[in-house]
Amino acid sequence: MKWLTFVSLILLLSSATSRNLQRVARDADHKSEIARRYNDLKEETFKAVTMITFAQYLQKCSYDALSKLVKDVVDLAQKCAANEDAPECAKSLPAIFLDEICQVEKLRDSYGDMADCCAKSDPERNQCFLSFKVHQPDFIEPYQRPAADVICNEYKDNRVALLGHFVYTVARRNPFLHAPAILGLAIEYEHALQSCCSESDVGACLDEKAATIKERAKMINKKQQHGCRILEKYGERTFQAMKLARMSQKYPKAPFAEVVKMVHDTKDVYKECCEGDMVECVDDWSELLHSLCAKQDVFSSKIKSCCEKPVLEQTKCIIEADFDDKPDNLPSLVEKYVQDKEVCKSYEAGHDAFLSEFVYEYSRRHPEFSTQLIMRITKGYEALLDRCCKTDNPAECYGNAQEELEKQVKEAQDVVNTNCELFNTHGKEDFLKGILIRYTKKMPQVSTDTLLQVGKKMTAVGAKCCSLPEKKRMACSELFLNIVIDDMCKKQESTPVNDQVSHCCSEPYSDRRPCFTTMGVDPKYVPPPFDPQMFNFDDKLCTAPPAEREEGQLKLLVNLIKRKPQMTEEQIKTVAGGFTAMMDKCCKESDIDTCLGEEGANLIVQSRATLGIGA
Repeated sequence: MKWLTFVSLILLLSSATSRNLQRVARDADHKSEIARRYNDLKEETFKAVTMITFAQYLQKCSYDALSKLVKDVVDLAQKCAANEDAPECAKSLPAIFLDEICQVEKLRDSYGDMADCCAKSDPERNQCFLSFKVHQPDFIEPYQRPAADVICNEYKDNRVALLGHFVYTVARRNPFLHAPAILGLAIEYEHALQSCCSESDVGACLDEKAATIKERAKMINKKQQHGCRILEKYGERTFQAMKLARMSQKYPKAPFAEVVKMVHDTKDVYKECCEGDMVECVDDWSELLHSLCAKQDVFSSKIKSCCEKPVLEQTKCIIEADFDDKPDNLPSLVEKYVQDKEVCKSYEAGHDAFLSEFVYEYSRRHPEFSTQLIMRITKGYEALLDRCCKTDNPAECYGNAQEELEKQVKEAQDVVNTNCELFNTHGKEDFLKGILIRYTKKMPQVSTDTLLQVGKKMTAVGAKCCSLPEKKRMACSELFLNIVIDDMCKKQESTPVNDQVSHCCSEPYSDRRPCFTTMGVDPKYVPPPFDPQMFNFDDKLCTAPPAEREEGQLKLLVNLIKRKPQMTEEQIKTVAGGFTAMMDKCCKESDIDTCLGEEGANLIVQSRATLGIGA
């Protein structure tokens, strides 16, 4: 996409300033990367991040086994800090960590083909190791919290070891969670212990706070993996475009050049984190926060209290901080970008600068829009100028730009308003049914269980986002729907669903959600022959726990739609009405199975007649 090339300007602007100059000056004082990072982070944090790194690569190893590897690296760091000229101190940090992993005894016995990564050269060796990380490891037993008195005494007597076990436990279960987030969660865990160990019911207090921490970890993990996926699949330019829009919304008073610099620096750090380089990730992230806080008066009035916190607590606070207030009396953009007769001259003289500034100006005026919508609007505006600037009367051609861009805004607003009204009016169950009906028609080839998972994830988005103030709903829903869609598209790469899904998954990042929204019934789908065994009516429909009964009924609905995706809403109501009548009758009978056998057979006959499905 042409418009994404505007970020090349960002690269030019910020590479001449920002962290790179600081790095050059600082690196000149250090011959050894590991020595510099050790001196920056200090021993306790360096140890913790080293444990995180090893636990994320070697998820099957015990805490004690990894502690030996951590000691080796810390010993080397201390040696290099004392003498940077030592030969082994010149290695890069990733090479030090991977060399240590490759020396693990019987690596192949525990990790199989992962051992083959050791034969590769860097950076391919690291990419190989990353590919063996297991997102939701089933080989790790669920965490069992020690007794309340035990854990409180352990915290009192051996705080460092307890927190070390915490970061190990979190890291091996979440191999893609960035180290700054894990350290932040460790701080939250410590605060929970400090608070709960003085309570009368320590166990209940810890369980409640642990559930909150676990939920936050899942949410952060989703967002960070999504960011890494954007970097991997769409590249740095799309990632930076997204960050430029978001930071311009959050820091609308900050000058354009400052926002651009922060975007570029954020991309650099994020890239380190995504590549598993957690020591550099933590150190450079801390430096980024220091830079932001040093200029808090330039960026935002909302982060003052955050910048007063210890560095490991700043991230959560800054991310959760409200958007700053928009500057007063911002002029309308129509005059500069639509009414100006010389728009094409400005556009053609500095295409990248012109569009990047458009993103900045548009975003700071519209904190209520999603970054994806702003990216679509920018792309639409660029396409309009590309077309109009070639005509004899460009100003007349692009004179309707505002109306064209408003169509994009209306589409996004309508999707959010319609879905949130449905969720808030009819509730979670009906919302889930609606999602399942729509998405089974779009991709009937997907297994019933997977469709149910997708439906539940989208319903969770509704529950999370539709409870927010209206001005925050669009950004929330587009972000989390894109995460669900990205997960579907990742599976689509190895197991293609249909041409429609393939098409939407190949669309630019910001266009995928609208593509899935407008996707209709798959015209190429040929339903399998009608099989009554797919509609198994047994007594569990009446006797199972409510959640299990609900899931069984939803699976029946999905299987029915798979038989005829073109069925109308009226037909669905008719069949559903027949099913409800059968359940009302049979669940009151003493012999439920016999009743369901008879009434179920009748319902199948009636449903096939209603839907026009032959024998």
